[in-house]
Amino acid sequence: MSQPESAIADAQAGGPSNGTPDKGQEPLAKLAERYGLRRAIARPSLPVYLRQLWERRHFVMTYATSRNVSKYSNSALGQLWQVLTPLLNAGIYYLMFGLILGAKGDIKNYPAFLITGMFVFTYTQRSVSSGAKAVSSNLALIRALHFPRAALPLAYTIQEFQQLLISMGVLFVLVLITGEPITWLWLLVPVALLLQTMFNIGASLVLARIGATARDLNQLLPFITRTWLYASGVFFSIQDKIVVKNHLPQWVADVMYANPAAAYIELMRDLLMRTHVASSWVWSVCVFWAVFALLGGFWYFWRAEEKYGRG
Repeated sequence: MSQPESAIADAQAGGPSNGTPDKGQEPLAKLAERYGLRRAIARPSLPVYLRQLWERRHFVMTYATSRNVSKYSNSALGQLWQVLTPLLNAGIYYLMFGLILGAKGDIKNYPAFLITGMFVFTYTQRSVSSGAKAVSSNLALIRALHFPRAALPLAYTIQEFQQLLISMGVLFVLVLITGEPITWLWLLVPVALLLQTMFNIGASLVLARIGATARDLNQLLPFITRTWLYASGVFFSIQDKIVVKNHLPQWVADVMYANPAAAYIELMRDLLMRTHVASSWVWSVCVFWAVFALLGGFWYFWRAEEKYGRG
């Protein structure tokens, strides 16, 4: 008889089945420890968890792609909505802030400034919003299959990245139409997107854990992301509005630029627009948020691995 079968026999008989006198039922925890058994949902060590996640990379990619295909399958325009949505938002903000409030008079090439900000911010906004629902919306899958739960928010972020690739092609064309030339800095755009994607994965993991238990988060998140939008300089220049127009100290603008969404927007504008010059430390801020969010978010999500799908 194998060790697991012997363990089951011990539990059913109330003691070890080796001919020794029965002294009462042995506690299940000690019985499992004696035969090297462990709970199926027990949280693995971090290196093991990373290896399990890597082994399921094909599942993550397939799941992200299938969600991307089915997301707009019931609409007439289909995948075009992933481009039309930020463009329509940019058009509304151009009308309100650029024309009515006169923000375009203070910024060179305001259309490229606004469109770049909208596309970059929309990528992060969609990633964190979908990540917050990654666990709570897949309880049936979590309870039916055993896999690293981090695969779900990771797949959601990859889905948004796949949509971004199409949007970036449109963004390049629009920036050229507004009069910006192609420069060697455009070669660094993939690096900027990699840093932003690392941040988005980390933020999605954090919100996925919070959203797994705090179901009201999905109701509050639209208000949080809208406030984040207004504080990230999407449709106005933080330097001009905060320091020049309102005569506030420079450190106030620096704190706003330290906001990760604002930092990635400034970095992309600096790469795509010759008329826009970002702060010299914007690369440092973007690298910090990418590394800190990815490592911290992954650790934070992994710590609650045993709790997902319960209740």
